[in-house]
Amino acid sequence: MAKKKNEENQKHGVDPKVEGLRGELTEQGICDTLEWNFMPYAMSIIVSRAIPEIDGFKPSHRKLLYTMYKMGLLNGGRTKSANIVGSTMRLNPHGDAAIYETMVRLSRGNGALLHPFVDSKGNFGKVYSRDMAYAAPRYTEAKLEPIAAELFRDIDFDTVDMVDNYDGTMQEPILLPTTFPNVLVSSNTGIAAGMASNICGFNLREVCETTKAFIRNPGCDLLETLPAPDFPTGGEIIYDPAEMGAIYETGRGSFKVRARWKYVKDGNLIEIYEIPYTASTEAIIDKVSDLINSGKIKEINDMRDETDLSGLKLTIDVKRGVDPEKLMLKLFRLTPLQDSFSCNFNILIAGMPRVMGVRELLEEWVAWRTEGIRRRTFFQFQRKKERLHLLKGLARILLDIDKAIAIIRGTESDSEVIPNLMIGFGIDELQAEFVAEIKLRNINKEYILKKTAETEELEKAIEDLEKILKSDARVKSIIVKELDEVSKKYGTDRRTGLVYDHEIYVEETPEAAPDYPVTVFVSREGYLKKITPQSLRMSGEQKFKEGDELAFSLETTSSAEVLVFSDQCQVYKTRLEAFPDSKASVLGDYLPQKLGMDEGEIVSAVCFPGDYSGFIVFVYENGKVAKVELSAYATKSNRRKLTGAYSDKSPLKAVFLLGEDAQLALYSTEGRALIFSTAQLASKTSRSTQGVAVMTLKKKALLHRAVLLENAGIVNESRYRTKTLPAVGAVLKDEDSGNQTVALL
Repeated sequence: MAKKKNEENQKHGVDPKVEGLRGELTEQGICDTLEWNFMPYAMSIIVSRAIPEIDGFKPSHRKLLYTMYKMGLLNGGRTKSANIVGSTMRLNPHGDAAIYETMVRLSRGNGALLHPFVDSKGNFGKVYSRDMAYAAPRYTEAKLEPIAAELFRDIDFDTVDMVDNYDGTMQEPILLPTTFPNVLVSSNTGIAAGMASNICGFNLREVCETTKAFIRNPGCDLLETLPAPDFPTGGEIIYDPAEMGAIYETGRGSFKVRARWKYVKDGNLIEIYEIPYTASTEAIIDKVSDLINSGKIKEINDMRDETDLSGLKLTIDVKRGVDPEKLMLKLFRLTPLQDSFSCNFNILIAGMPRVMGVRELLEEWVAWRTEGIRRRTFFQFQRKKERLHLLKGLARILLDIDKAIAIIRGTESDSEVIPNLMIGFGIDELQAEFVAEIKLRNINKEYILKKTAETEELEKAIEDLEKILKSDARVKSIIVKELDEVSKKYGTDRRTGLVYDHEIYVEETPEAAPDYPVTVFVSREGYLKKITPQSLRMSGEQKFKEGDELAFSLETTSSAEVLVFSDQCQVYKTRLEAFPDSKASVLGDYLPQKLGMDEGEIVSAVCFPGDYSGFIVFVYENGKVAKVELSAYATKSNRRKLTGAYSDKSPLKAVFLLGEDAQLALYSTEGRALIFSTAQLASKTSRSTQGVAVMTLKKKALLHRAVLLENAGIVNESRYRTKTLPAVGAVLKDEDSGNQTVALL
């Protein structure tokens, strides 16, 4: 019923919301609500708010700049920002605060763009500061920067379409006819409904050179002329050509940017004078303060912000004897002094959002600019043809000026002047109108000869314009020429440096912890004690929690690596140096708490992998056994936890770390035992392998225990041994029950 009502509303053009407001309550499905209410909003913010277009601007940018252009602020003096904001509201009804924020970001004072479009005076804040607020619009002044002329050079030549503003009182351009690929030069970011855009800025001179190279050869190597982005805050890009090339091709990816710094020997100071574009000075100082307070950084006495009119400067007081290179490597790793910039080149093309690489963006921009040049040329062609047509009519008057005067004087009615001139000189209405509008003082031979002298020049210009319209090569040469002019006039050197990752990567060598012999004691409930030989000789009996007991002990060194398997199929990696030296009289460190295990997670096994040779054997309750190479747990990174440490298909009953194959004894709940050799199992490299069936179990029977044969206490070994797997084993005799303890390995 509700669907039928909605269909009727749509048929008659009635919004169901309005229908309800008229006093009639209607039901509406969630899908209809989304279609009628949310979809128009979502499309509006995608197409008309958050995503930039091929000219490099969002609608808010375009409306502001066009308003300033119409106010005469390209060549005139500055005016109050409040005046600009108020005038822009004729095109942008979203509120003065939003308009002013847009102008702040486009301003030179804020420094968010490599090439700002607004020449500002007053406090416009800083892009690298989170807390430095910009002044109110009544206190600041602004005008357009000279480079803004490149946005409006062709605006009056029908190069872009004009549309009515929101109330139909004036017109505005749907795009600005930029003479250079501003979409790559000006950084832009926006978040719409279900999609976002994040475009980094590139150096203007490099963009112009790359565009020229692309026009000549669409398959050119972009990295040769456009090696990497360029940011107004400078810094250094950790450069990987392959990574950057992938971003150029796909329009997605990320790269790392880090701060620039210098060491001042007098005073033992580090001065940071450029920071990543995505960072702020306050965030950096806050993070460093947290690290100092937590004790993670002990090499710094103080850090302060000494930014002044000369530019950004963060100063670090370094403690005596500290290597500044190593300290900065540590700060890069732990603070926003090194940050990642994520690229998402999402652009509106003909009203449709598309994620494009740099090459595809250049292709679209060249096609769009080509169309703009053609429209401009055709506009000039038409105007010159009209002018030539009028001058040819004027040339006929030159043959007999007295006749023209006589016709005008002899005509009684004003409305008959044009027809009589048309008849008298054989000219059309437009030409006659032009002649009739000439002032009396200009009806002389000198004036007419001067005007008609333009005819030859016009004919040559029209011929040239016609050739341009017919030649793609001529159009491309015009684009290249304009790019040369822009590059020469406004191009600047790169601000962001490039540093290859292999040039800056320095392995941070931690202070070598002393390595000494220790004995490790691990209890069944997961308590670990590390005791030195001296302390062990002086100690008495080992203390354990009530109900707990020793699982195993091992003589090793303090730098030995430890693998701790949990009942949640996870393994935690650590080193014994992370544990303090202990005594026999204490319980030791509780491993779940020490390693930060999840709530309710308990220890299943503790292993010492050494050089990661050998293998681990997992015995499961369902009778399966998995033999996994120990190297599967070796990682190059310093990860402390690995998930999927073993199969989760059946509960784990025992774990054995073996350097070579050994014999194991398995026991089932139905009183059977089985002896087999791990050599009968093929080793796997996958940690989560389910293993192979070794002990065949009857219904409801389970494998409940597994031990090394040497610890099993079985007398009649041949009774339980098998050559083929799986096997059911043999009923366990009393004399073979042996030692029933199970070791936590």
